[in-house]
Amino acid sequence: MKSIFEDGAYNELVKRIGLLNETSQRKWGKMTVGQMVWHCQLPILTAVKNKKTQKKGSLLARWFFKKSMYSDKPWRKNLPTAPQLKAKEAKDFNKERKILNQLAQDLYAVKEREQWNPHPIFGSFTKEQWGKMQYEHLDHHLRQFGV
Repeated sequence: MKSIFEDGAYNELVKRIGLLNETSQRKWGKMTVGQMVWHCQLPILTAVKNKKTQKKGSLLARWFFKKSMYSDKPWRKNLPTAPQLKAKEAKDFNKERKILNQLAQDLYAVKEREQWNPHPIFGSFTKEQWGKMQYEHLDHHLRQFGV
């Protein structure tokens, strides 16, 4: 499994994000490309901010989904999205892509951080698991839009 903290994987993701454009069409799901790049910012922002939060996810969610978040198996199409991560209105693709690129750069810059606070839904992850999870999420949505 690749990790966003690996030079090659990080560069690959940045290149693939750059291949998206305003007319990129989804292969599955409901989001537009602008909504997708907005959606992809939120998990990265959680990792970059590294704030202490109260766990809000259910034990069931942690038990069923946590390991799949960073496994070698690609995520399946049309997975459910937490309501707070759903874009409810149109998003400016160019603006949101710029923000996504900056957040990916910010996350890559803290790859040596040793202390990672628990994820607000899934609980504790190691640094390696955070990196794999972030790669897996971006890869999933970039594949959704054919890049």
